[in-house]
Amino acid sequence: MINVEEKKVEEQKQIDLEIDEKTENNEKQENITIDTHSKKNKIGLIIGIIILVLIFLLLILSTIFALINSKSNKIVKGIYIENVDMSDITEEEAKNILTELAEKTKKNEILFKYKEIETPITYEALEVNFDIDSAIKDAYSLGRKGNIFQNNFDILKTWINGKSIKLNFSFDENVIKQVCENINNTSADSIVEPSYYVENDKIIITSGKKGIKVKEDELMQTVKDSIKLNSDSSILIDVQVSEEEPSAIDLEKIRSEIYKEVKDAYYTTNPFTIYPEVNGVDFDIENAKTIISEPKEQYEIPLIITKAEKTVQEIGTEAFPDLLATFSTKYNAGDTNRTTNLKLSAGKINGTVLLPGDEFSYNKIVGERTIQAGYKMAATFSGGKVVDGLGGGICQISSTLYDAVVMANLDVTVRRNHQFVTSYLPGGKDATVVWGSQDFKFVNSRKYPVRITATVSGGVATVQVWGVKEEVEYDITIETKKTATIPYTTQYVKDSTLPKGTQKVVQNGNNGSKYEAYKVMRLNGEVVSRTLLSKDTYNAKNKIVKIGTK
Repeated sequence: MINVEEKKVEEQKQIDLEIDEKTENNEKQENITIDTHSKKNKIGLIIGIIILVLIFLLLILSTIFALINSKSNKIVKGIYIENVDMSDITEEEAKNILTELAEKTKKNEILFKYKEIETPITYEALEVNFDIDSAIKDAYSLGRKGNIFQNNFDILKTWINGKSIKLNFSFDENVIKQVCENINNTSADSIVEPSYYVENDKIIITSGKKGIKVKEDELMQTVKDSIKLNSDSSILIDVQVSEEEPSAIDLEKIRSEIYKEVKDAYYTTNPFTIYPEVNGVDFDIENAKTIISEPKEQYEIPLIITKAEKTVQEIGTEAFPDLLATFSTKYNAGDTNRTTNLKLSAGKINGTVLLPGDEFSYNKIVGERTIQAGYKMAATFSGGKVVDGLGGGICQISSTLYDAVVMANLDVTVRRNHQFVTSYLPGGKDATVVWGSQDFKFVNSRKYPVRITATVSGGVATVQVWGVKEEVEYDITIETKKTATIPYTTQYVKDSTLPKGTQKVVQNGNNGSKYEAYKVMRLNGEVVSRTLLSKDTYNAKNKIVKIGTK
């Protein structure tokens, strides 16, 4: 029994000892944990203090950095405008640099080329205008438009990576459109749309032909991509074209335009009004459809004409008592072919009467220029050169008519200038015509009918507009001014018929130009209005030199 009791006592002591040891170990562990937490708290506190100090220092440094930059009047380092370094210079200095570069680029040239047609246009003639002020404003504002931290970040980022600012610009898109029109109208493979004119008792319809048309939108974008400020070289642009089919002949439309009911001429005195004769005009549309069903270049449709019994000519000159306008141009009477063409085209328009609201179409009145119609070969503009062409010279009559029409205060609806400045009129006063593509049109916008007379004699072509004066009549002139000059270039052509080492000038060069034309109206000698009629671009005529290779 004693041994058992003692054994129990010993076991209990052993258990108590283990409990004490565990308790002591737990207390030590708790002390260690407390010490660790205490150390961590101290370290966190120290780190927090350091961070606060760093933030404070950063704030102070940022403030100082921002204050320094805010007091600076210079553009941040690392900024470029169109690859021109603007670092550490003032806005004024930047403007002087860019303005000088823009001034230098005025003579930069873009050469538009399609086959044999070359059209050089300078930046100055294009009226290229670089938006320097906006670009400099954007450059100067970097590092100055946000909060302190954003500004500092932008500045440091620009220092490291740099920043390029695009320089926007504008230019006269009408110049490019005229380049397109010149190519469309003068290229040997230009599209020709169906056209018609009335000749005696028939309609002559030309079916047109497939041809090229300049991709205007694409060319416009190419020009925008090509214009650069910091460049001193010419740019060659190969003009891209598409091949187009002409429109189908629209007989219904033609009939609606030429159909007239017969009416005799007469006039009234109170109020004074002239009613010119109208010959009845019509054609058998079913017969016309049969005629044009066969593929041909030209068709003749017989007209059904019913003559008026009394004409304006029979009424007498009292029907058109007043000379509203007269205009003349000179021509070389010794050039018999050209003189013939002038007389033929003038004869076509001579005696034309227009009622109020009627539109005159030069191509429809004069008709196609053909050998059968009597036209001769004479000098004309084509493909960027002066060449002989059938009907050369008739544009002198359309141009003379244009000036008379403006001076008579009639509304011009369709008109375009020549490819080059003509010999018979200054820039801004001409009107070109091309069969199948370019017409000259105007409307009788007066209260009374008008009558056109045209004569060609003794080296002078004259067009007059007759009618009845209204209550207020203005003295009208066309004033023009040259706004830019386009220098010509020299084109060298190899010629195997000339001895090697020799040269022959086959065409002298002439500078191109830009003109503005104004319609100036005066009453009792005082100017009452000055209206812009047109802005015209005339190509430079290249000097062509043949180089012998024989």
